[in-house]
Amino acid sequence: MALFDPKTKTIAQLQKSIDDKNASIVSYFDEIGRLYYGQYKDPAADVSKDINARCDAISKLYIDIEAQKLKILFEKGLKLCVNCKKENPLEHAFCASCGNKFPEGSDKHVDIPNAECTNCPDGTNGPEVEAVPEETAKTE
Repeated sequence: MALFDPKTKTIAQLQKSIDDKNASIVSYFDEIGRLYYGQYKDPAADVSKDINARCDAISKLYIDIEAQKLKILFEKGLKLCVNCKKENPLEHAFCASCGNKFPEGSDKHVDIPNAECTNCPDGTNGPEVEAVPEETAKTE
């Protein structure tokens, strides 16, 4: 029965994780807007570090979401062609759309792209960012 299928449960967990990350992204965008508006109201305020930290966190979340989507495809028995971005069955050695050769073992595990933040100066995943409380982020 599909209801108790472990793959279905795994896919649901991955999708929940994606939904949570998307909610965090929306929250960060909201915080960035509040910070920017605060700087508009008080030109002396410098919030660029706070805004940049949130932008870095958003970039990392987008990378994580893409990795989760690849895991979902793998659980469904599919893989993504890096050349044309088309879905293919795991057992295919070549892309059915563009003919690109898949790496050896691509039917056994999912290759997650490097999750390093390309915008971060030190090449890490960016700083850990805490949400700004509503009362702090709002300006009068």
